[in-house]
Amino acid sequence: MDLGRLLAPRSIAVLGATDRPDAYGDTILRNLERIGFDGDLWGINPGRDAVRDVACVPSIADLPEPVDALAVAIPAPGVPAAIEAAARMGCGGAVVVSAGFGEVEEGRELEAELRRAALGAPDAPDTPGAPDASDAPGTAFPVCGPNGNGIVNVHDRAAIWGDSLRPRIGDRDAAGGVALISQSGNVAVNALGSRRATGFHTVVSTGNGTVCDAGDWLLAISEREGVRSIALFLESDGDGAKLAEALARCCERNVRVAVLKVGSSGAGAAAAAAHTGALAGDQRVFRSLIEEAGASWAHNPHELLELARVLAEPRARPRRAKDPEAPSGLAILTCSGGDSGNAADEAERLGLELPPLAQATRHRLTELLPGAATAGNPLDYTSLIWAETDRLRAIVEAVADDPGIDQLLLFHDTPADLSPEVAPGWLATRSGLAAGAGAGGAAPLFASTLPDLISEEVIRELAATGIASVGGLSTAILCARELRRAPGGPERLRAIAAAASSEAGAPPGPVDAPPAGEWLPEAEAKALLASAGVPVPAGRTAETAADIVNAAARLAAPYALKLSSPRIQHKSELGAIALGIPDGDALRAAAEGMLALPAAAGASLLVEEMAPPGVELLVSASRDGIVPALVVGLGGIWTEALADAAIVPLPASAERVERALRSLRGAALLTGGRGGEPVDIAAVAEVTVAIGELLLSHPGGLELIEVNPLIAGPDGCVAADALVRRRGS
Repeated sequence: MDLGRLLAPRSIAVLGATDRPDAYGDTILRNLERIGFDGDLWGINPGRDAVRDVACVPSIADLPEPVDALAVAIPAPGVPAAIEAAARMGCGGAVVVSAGFGEVEEGRELEAELRRAALGAPDAPDTPGAPDASDAPGTAFPVCGPNGNGIVNVHDRAAIWGDSLRPRIGDRDAAGGVALISQSGNVAVNALGSRRATGFHTVVSTGNGTVCDAGDWLLAISEREGVRSIALFLESDGDGAKLAEALARCCERNVRVAVLKVGSSGAGAAAAAAHTGALAGDQRVFRSLIEEAGASWAHNPHELLELARVLAEPRARPRRAKDPEAPSGLAILTCSGGDSGNAADEAERLGLELPPLAQATRHRLTELLPGAATAGNPLDYTSLIWAETDRLRAIVEAVADDPGIDQLLLFHDTPADLSPEVAPGWLATRSGLAAGAGAGGAAPLFASTLPDLISEEVIRELAATGIASVGGLSTAILCARELRRAPGGPERLRAIAAAASSEAGAPPGPVDAPPAGEWLPEAEAKALLASAGVPVPAGRTAETAADIVNAAARLAAPYALKLSSPRIQHKSELGAIALGIPDGDALRAAAEGMLALPAAAGASLLVEEMAPPGVELLVSASRDGIVPALVVGLGGIWTEALADAAIVPLPASAERVERALRSLRGAALLTGGRGGEPVDIAAVAEVTVAIGELLLSHPGGLELIEVNPLIAGPDGCVAADALVRRRGS
């Protein structure tokens, strides 16, 4: 789908053009005037020849030519027909600010009608992002909305926007390299109205995303000239394959991405019935995809916008050392001991290294600092040298030239409404710090300790010299960390996109498998795992107590006995499992007791050799998140109590899985901590990869595989318990 004409239109028609105050048609025309749109512009209103000096035509069909963008500001019932007419005429796309669609119960069918009109097929699916031939590139008609505020392109001076815009938005120097894609209209409005000199290039309020979802907009905006960072505010997952592909393109274009996703949808129904749901809800899987892309995760709109502005400044990114083994890190400079200590604590909390300064640097600083200051990192140069511009420049430059420092974070507050007699001193101090940061070899970042202690004017002043700024100490430390984040790999992201696509794991034809969406009995689940190379205990099944004793004669005691049924996922609370059974007599008694349980109806008995002792892990592969993913963590009785797990999007290599295992808080249990014997982590990683590949490649289509526990020891691992659920239709 080509969104280029809609994002940067040179001709616009406003359907519902009016000069009635507070009407969307009037607001859009005013905003186009305010931003300085200089392309061709028409109004569409059958009762007017002109509105606000803009010529009007009666209908879309009466336009003199197909426009790049149609702004739709009419009541909801007329919108699908308007979309169909615009698509038939050859327009480039539409922005629908009208409400009354899927956001309300009575508008859902109308939204489905709008989608069918945009896709040009009467039987097009009603769910955004659903696969269909009409979604092929070049066939769908792009629509922004409905129920959104629209698009503001500051760079090209086009604002099809149904809410207020600041007067400055039309200034040429207001444009920058930051784009915002928001599923919340209010977040987008507030971002454009905030006084933080963000320097927006393009802002898109996606509304309901009926035709174009966040992945479509991310891919299209990443291709726009001048975009250097993109902020995503998301309320839903969307299409994982589209999003992964768009993130891959951002990596190729060196466009940095920051994401704020609100709400945790929880795991899907299948994973919620297993332990996987407690460890890896959709939010954690989503975040794992974002981190694979080298993108940044924000926790609130302030962080999102500050990250986006900082990530858009190329000079703020630490240069990669010629020797990757050489230590390098962040240095923090303040004029306050309190700020210095606070910043150090925040850096430690966020995992940022503050390396010690080199001896030569400390010697150089000793000659520059006042006697009350100590050369260190963080560096409190004190307020005793306030307004000494040259001296401050020399101090900053000395730290920036330290061979172990590749990034500088300078804290300097500028309160509003400074009295005239002190204002020059604040300016002189800031000028000295900025000059030193610009002259040194480290990547500079300026910050205030509180968000409101840095103004738009200061941010623009510093930006003109290539120095990015942040409002707030904690946010500044976060930004410093995210600037150090390595970019993602496009090939890896495209592999994830392929795994997430609707065709991944789809059956090529009829298969002999349980009905779609049903659980497999444990015995069948383990047979499936064994066929994929996953070690399982030797075992046998039977229907009666006598037969299970006979079957166990070919196994080594002690035994594990279980009920095997597609209706049983958690055995302990049902009494459907007995461990350490010493002999046949005890096995018969345990089997008779289990068969008397209500849960035994329709179940088989499964007897197995006891797995050897070791570290209990949970390993699962699931399709319940935005992309298929592996979950690895501590298992057994500690699974949900400790919630110690790592998420790895599929497909995954053994090396990637091993890194995830070593990242666990309980990794010492695997590596021999506290006198324990180290387990064969390489074997665990290989088995985990096999489980992931089984999920993706099984011809019957699987939606969840969970092994809990996978018992790991020095000589390998074995799947002691397993859940498998067929993929739903």
